[in-house]
Amino acid sequence: MPFTLATWNINSVRLREALVARFLSEEAPDVLCLQECKSPVDKIPRDAFEALGYTHMVARGQKGYNGVAILSKRPMEEAGAANYANLGHARHIAGRLDNGVVIQNFYVPAGGDKPDRTINEKFGQKLDYLTDMRDAFHADRPERSILVGDLNIAPREDDVWDHKKLLKVVSHTPIEVEHLAQTQDAGGWVDVTRADIPDGKLYSWWSYRSPDWDAADKGRRLDHVWATSDIAGAAHSSRVLRHVRGWEQPSDHAPVLATFDL
Repeated sequence: MPFTLATWNINSVRLREALVARFLSEEAPDVLCLQECKSPVDKIPRDAFEALGYTHMVARGQKGYNGVAILSKRPMEEAGAANYANLGHARHIAGRLDNGVVIQNFYVPAGGDKPDRTINEKFGQKLDYLTDMRDAFHADRPERSILVGDLNIAPREDDVWDHKKLLKVVSHTPIEVEHLAQTQDAGGWVDVTRADIPDGKLYSWWSYRSPDWDAADKGRRLDHVWATSDIAGAAHSSRVLRHVRGWEQPSDHAPVLATFDL
């Protein structure tokens, strides 16, 4: 049966419970992966989502920071959670659907402001996290899997509003792009979004700092949907719901969706 999957950095699932409910009501994806939930698991407003048909959830949480969750209409069981870079953060959760497809939901560290690990510990943590992801995929190459999340890197020149201006800005530096490419290659992952939408500017994040984010349009594509090569050909209908960034009190990220005929 086909299913539609969405990924969204919600920037506090409790603060934006109504936005999540609205999104689930209007778009009705079969699976929604959330990042930056900023909530312990027992405080996630699960009842509201169950009332909309999302009766299955796997999650990792912590108070005030990080946090990842997968909500599903379809039966799903937990399939692991990794502690890459030994940070002790709630940044990864995996779920296995009733069709055997494994969904890995990631919130990669943002990396701070300076792209230099000698003066910025957070940047080093980001690179180490990606290295651990790469090594894990080398050691146990995934099959029938989908990887989604806020990977906090915009890899392509047309994934940012100005390639040259952002080459020294965290999220688009060459070293980050190279680390992400190595991680992708290690797992045989296909960038589903760009397979569907190969050309043109495409963003999923716009800063809160911009007084008019829509008109300025200084965006970056930080949120990704990947699939292993054995199922990537089943993916289609990829899209970024830019208008959701314009909802009242929004996250600074927009949802990214894809449909899989599996």
